[in-house]
Amino acid sequence: QVQLVESGGGLVQPGGSLRLSCAASGRYHSINDMAWYRQAPGKQRELVARITSGGRTSYADSKQGRFTISRDNAKNTVYLQMNSLKPEDTAVYSCYADYWISGGNWREAWGSGTQVTVSS
Repeated sequence: QVQLVESGGGLVQPGGSLRLSCAASGRYHSINDMAWYRQAPGKQRELVARITSGGRTSYADSKQGRFTISRDNAKNTVYLQMNSLKPEDTAVYSCYADYWISGGNWREAWGSGTQVTVSS
């Protein structure tokens, strides 16, 4: 199975930037899509951005332009560059991946999340 470990969260002032990383490890045949989700206190988890194994990206509308998702397939790592951060971006950011294991079986994996706090 795939294990996902996020890093890069923390406290940042409004207008600042952070870069999140998520490294995948474990036993699998190939990883398909990877994505970042976030969940703010009292709110439902929402998709931030998604990237395919071929590098095609998609974003939640409100994140387009400020957030950039990228991926290094050689390192099995996905990144989220966040610029012009706002207090409403405060949330736990979690990494997601779907992947294939031997025998043609499809699985999903989630990281445990990293806290991002935007505050002065």
